[in-house]
Amino acid sequence: MPRYADTLLSDGERIVLRTRQHWFATIVDGRLPWALLVASLVLLALTLTLGSSDARNILGIGVAVLLVVSLLWLGKRYWSWYAQDYIVTNRRVLKVEGIFNKRSADSSLEKINDAVLEQNLLGRVLGYGDLDILTAADVAIDRYRMLNKAPGFKKAMLDQKHALETEFTRMPGPPLRAPGTGGMPSRPMTADEVTRALGDLASLRDRGAISPEEYEAKKQELLARL
Repeated sequence: MPRYADTLLSDGERIVLRTRQHWFATIVDGRLPWALLVASLVLLALTLTLGSSDARNILGIGVAVLLVVSLLWLGKRYWSWYAQDYIVTNRRVLKVEGIFNKRSADSSLEKINDAVLEQNLLGRVLGYGDLDILTAADVAIDRYRMLNKAPGFKKAMLDQKHALETEFTRMPGPPLRAPGTGGMPSRPMTADEVTRALGDLASLRDRGAISPEEYEAKKQELLARL
């Protein structure tokens, strides 16, 4: 059964890397339920040492309630962690969170300028870090806290951004001079070449890498080379 994030992918979009927060985040962010669990276990041990009495029975019920609450709380925290999807695709970075009510946010690769990665000593040992994704104005548009495989996530994101930019720069350019203006005429293109180039242009337009106006201008230049 596909995960929720898989249903958000567009045609031709493929996942390059998929991760979530590091498992250690379930302990750091779940300090209170863990403390409640430890306290309830200690109280349970103390209750068992008491003699049989009404006080012991009442205390035992209270301890049992605390134990169940702490386990349910931790179960919800783990489920929330498991439901996370932090994804790098060939077009964007996608973050999905939430158990029943899903929240998704994405950043187009062409709009990302850089990413700032911070790792403390424990993060370097366990393999997690905090990653801030920056726009061209050096403004953080998304933050990934205690991200698992953080260095690999940053590398995959920047590699895909470079690949997307390279794909755009390799698109056929306009003729330097039109025939009959004293310059060398441009090489005519076959119908198949023009069709493939138009398909690539349409894909870039749909991803937001070029504007509709740029697409139309490039389209006319390609048709003129038939």
